[in-house]
Amino acid sequence: MTKIKVLQVIPKLGYGGAETGCYDIAHFLTEKNCASYIATSGGQLLKFVKKSKVKVYRLPVHSKNPFLIVFNTIILILIILFKGINIVHARSRAPAWSCYLASIITRRKFVTTFHGTYSFNNIYKKFYNSVMLRSKLVIAGSNFIFNHINQNYAGYLKKKSKLRVIFRGINLDYFNERNISSLKQQRLKTEWKISSNKFVILMPGRLTQWKGQEQLIDALNILNEDYNNSNFQAIILGSDQGRTVYKKKLIDLVQRYGLSKKVEFIQHCKEMPLAYSLSNVVVSASIKPEAFGRVSIESQAMGKVIIASDIGGSNETILNKKSGFLYKHSDPRELAKILNTVMELDQDTINAIGNEGRKNVSNKFDVELMCESTLREYKKLIYN
Repeated sequence: MTKIKVLQVIPKLGYGGAETGCYDIAHFLTEKNCASYIATSGGQLLKFVKKSKVKVYRLPVHSKNPFLIVFNTIILILIILFKGINIVHARSRAPAWSCYLASIITRRKFVTTFHGTYSFNNIYKKFYNSVMLRSKLVIAGSNFIFNHINQNYAGYLKKKSKLRVIFRGINLDYFNERNISSLKQQRLKTEWKISSNKFVILMPGRLTQWKGQEQLIDALNILNEDYNNSNFQAIILGSDQGRTVYKKKLIDLVQRYGLSKKVEFIQHCKEMPLAYSLSNVVVSASIKPEAFGRVSIESQAMGKVIIASDIGGSNETILNKKSGFLYKHSDPRELAKILNTVMELDQDTINAIGNEGRKNVSNKFDVELMCESTLREYKKLIYN
């Protein structure tokens, strides 16, 4: 029987959902008697890759430069031929063109994962995005993305292509409240100046307008002023990634509302489970659809109450009023109302919601399920 040899190609191996998915599958394959390779330009996760099991090639696959796309194509062809790769899996648009060309020339199976909605405001951008639909297998990370592809890219789907939903998965051992060190908790509490008697509201995510940090700050003001509920401390956790103007706007808004002592901006946290463990509730306030909503999954795995806007993947990842709460997107008043409701819940109800959340993730979004489903699709491509 032919041995499955997979080359995954991703711009950078950072801490995002696409990147951790690539990392998880790469190591899973080696446990299933498959050969696993990654081509990437770098990233923080690289140092954790088990190089004795997963071969890593450093290439400028993050670049959209036409000359580098041609260069990457040539190098990928050589890797495919010399290593006997039989599946090339592109996880982003930038390297996908090189993967597509290399797979055609070498006659290998081409796989893509559609991780986002990928904006398209003109025909050229849509054509550029269409490379993600030129594969034998197109993996959508959620039903939301599946529907988005069918509604906007049906004309680009190849007749022999298969469009399949495989939910992203997370490591339930890593995102587990029971595995958190109380000493580390206390250190981070001190570092972040969290008061023991305050209700902690955590909002993770990079600082960008569509993630909805302004919505949360508006909601906190309403909570403070209209509900006379001031017993909270909010942590906005995420890098501005150079968006200094937007971050200043957020800080100015906090100051204008007189919430400077109640809202902390934290740039980064190396251990996200630790950050979640310090919270009482987690908020995802996106004003544009999340392709999947990793924060919703991680917080539920940690047994935390999640409040998220009702667009995109959150509708699939959260069981409304059971494992968390959905609110009308771009409506800070409704967000404030739900925050106030959650703050008034008794501990037994909070625990029940947390248990439902962890059960929900275990049933549908475990990393093992994602890896098994992906390998099953790989096998169909090679053996059927």
